[in-house]
Parts: sequence; structure tokens; C-alpha cells
Amino acid sequence: MASDTDDEPGSRAAPGPNATNAASGPAADTSGLAADREALRELARRVAEREIAPGAAGFDEAEEFAEPSLEALRRAELFAVTVGEDYGGMGLGDIEAAIVLEEIARVDVSSAILCQLVYNGPPRAIEHLGNEAMRRRWLPRAAAGELFCIGITEPDAGSAATSMRARLVSDGSGWRLEAYKNYVTGGHRAIACLVWCRFPGSEAGTGKGIGAVVVDLAAPGVSVAGTHRKMGLRGCTEAELAFDGVRVEPEDVLVAGDPSDNSGLKTLLAHINHERCGNAAMCLGAAQGALEYAVAYMRDRQIGPRRLADLQGLQWKIADMATELEAARLLLGRALALAGPHGTPPPLESAMAKLACNLAAKHVCDEAIQLLGGYGYSREYSLERAYRDVRGLCIGAGTVEIQRNFIGTAILAGRSPEGSAWKEALR
Repeated sequence: MASDTDDEPGSRAAPGPNATNAASGPAADTSGLAADREALRELARRVAEREIAPGAAGFDEAEEFAEPSLEALRRAELFAVTVGEDYGGMGLGDIEAAIVLEEIARVDVSSAILCQLVYNGPPRAIEHLGNEAMRRRWLPRAAAGELFCIGITEPDAGSAATSMRARLVSDGSGWRLEAYKNYVTGGHRAIACLVWCRFPGSEAGTGKGIGAVVVDLAAPGVSVAGTHRKMGLRGCTEAELAFDGVRVEPEDVLVAGDPSDNSGLKTLLAHINHERCGNAAMCLGAAQGALEYAVAYMRDRQIGPRRLADLQGLQWKIADMATELEAARLLLGRALALAGPHGTPPPLESAMAKLACNLAAKHVCDEAIQLLGGYGYSREYSLERAYRDVRGLCIGAGTVEIQRNFIGTAILAGRSPEGSAWKEALR
């Protein structure tokens, strides 16, 4: 789960040619794009329901890494969605990534995170920002379903990433990496880690000189220092990784940190917008699954002669849950559409989408539990697991509070989201 600062996380990307297509309801077109997306959704849903859902409760209960989910996603070739065709992937974008993430998270968020690590994690950054040798080395392995992780958070540097201590020390033609990274999702199972760190000459406590390198986790000096026991997302473990004098070559540098400015940090933060949108899509999926579960229960459950579905007060709950969920889905669809086929979602729209999806998912899952009463609170059913999982998503990729900080600051500074409703006087 990556954390970030409240600095501006990137600049607005120009809308692409398919900017009218949202994540969950692509607009009608003549190119077959909408049909392709629906076929992708059907594939992801089929894999989720047939191969992932049956074992999801077991991974959670035992707090074990979801290996069968990993294999199922590999067999379906779903890890290849966002990797470029030149590197063995499908070459698709954020909209398609969100479709798959939503469908997998509908039955199990931990399993969806396995895709998130490839779709919106280091492989996406490597393809956009890396050198060709780096792309050739790592992207075919990403398309094949090998996992990557990202090291940002440290014991004393969470949302305030500028407090990080991880650093590169000059060593001949390259560097040595000294770092200790905390809450590295899947770090104990990944083949490589994108490590945010300070380059030589960096000024401590600021964003100046922060960049990122790609580290082979089989390299000498890398060790798994521990793992965390969590409230939710228990099928996808958070690791602590130690980097003790790990050799870093010039070709391993993704973004160089310039000690005179924070341009490297800004570039990295812009790519967090992909992760934010993926996080939002997983929230939608988990909440959609919870809502559908509650609706099915209310249709069957009777109190005396009446079904729960016939009670007006409970109908209102469903109305509010569905409306809140659809509003959040539309905000995410806008952010994804503005990215275009291969761009980056814009920062303000991404922050709004993540905030809305986090809050909607938490509320919908909570209300679904309430509608089932004691059954909803029971670990025999999926609702309490969904609630625990989305609670973690409200922290990862920048907390709810960080999104509010950024949105509020941006609006007060005269920025506004895409659309003509905002008065020019406020810009």
C-alpha cells in the first residue's frame, strides 16, 4: 500500500480519443471497443466467480497469500492487460484495468490487488518512464504474471514521503542502496521492487533529490525483515524489506533524483494517480458485491408474512447505497476517460474519484452488514470480509485525509475539475 505526500501529485493529462467511455459503462461506438471491454469484463467475472470466490474466505481465515488466485489469473492471462504489446501484453489502458479490478474485487479484494500490483504499480511506471533495457528485462515477466512491489513507506515516513531516509550512496559507476521499507504489499513474493529513495546530495526532510530505482529482490543485500498481521486484505501480505548496501547500476534508475529540486518526486507522484484509480475500482467492486449480497438476502428473508425487501425503510437504505455507489463510479469513469488510452489520469479528478469510492465503499459495506443483522456480522458470510478489506483501501495509495487536503488546496488555489459548471472567477 503506497502512501504519498500532500504535494501536487501530477499534472492534467490531455483527454484521449476515447474520452467519452467510462470504466463501468463504455459508450456505444462503431469500433468494437465497447464489445471488447464487455468481453473482458465477462472473462474477469467468470474467473472471479468460478476460481477465486470459492477459496477467498480460506485465504482470509488462514492469513495466507492467495497462491491459487495468482495461478488462476495467470491461466486467464489477465496480468497482461496493461503491458504493451511489444513486451507480451495486451497494450490496454486504465479503463480496462479498472474493469478487471472491479470484477475480481467483487469477490475478493486481496486477489484483485495481485492484478493492481502489475496494472498500476511498477510495471506501468517502467513502461512509461524506464529505459528500453529495463522494459525488456521486466515487462515480459509482468505480462506473464510475476509480481512487483513498490517501496515508499518507512517506519517514520508514511503519508509524509518527504521524511523518507532511504538513500543511494555513490559507488564507482553506480550506487549502493541503504533502505528499510515498511508495508510493501506482496514484497515477500515479488521479483522486483520499485524503491523510492534519496539520491546523493538530497536535502533531508524535503522532496529535493528523491527519485526511484528498480531493485531485483534476488540481489545480494535484500532481505525480508518481517510481515504484518492485518485486519483485512489478509490474502495479500504486507512485508518489511531491508536493503543493505544493494548494488544499483545506472540502468536500474527509473527516475533520477535531482538534489536541486523536487522534479523527481513530482514525476513519481503523478504515477500514483494510476494506483489511486485502481484502488477506487477495487472499492467499487467490493461494495458492488456487498450490495448484491444484501439485495439477494432481502428478497429471500421474511419477517412474519413480509419480506425485508417490502419494508420501505430498508428500501431507502438500498436506494442510498446504490445511488452513492453509482455517483462514485461516474467520478472514477471521468478520471479514467481523461487519461486517454495510454496517458495518466489527472490528479484532481483522480483524488476526487478515490475519495468518493473509498467513502462509498465503506458506507455500502457497513449498511450491507446492518441489513443482514447478525448474519452480516458473522465470519461465515462475505460481508464482514469486504468491509475489513475496503477499510484498508481507505489508507493505501494516499489516505482519505490526504485526498481531501489535495482537493481542498487545489480548489482554493483556483483549480477546478473537468467540466463547464465551475465559474471562471473561481479559477
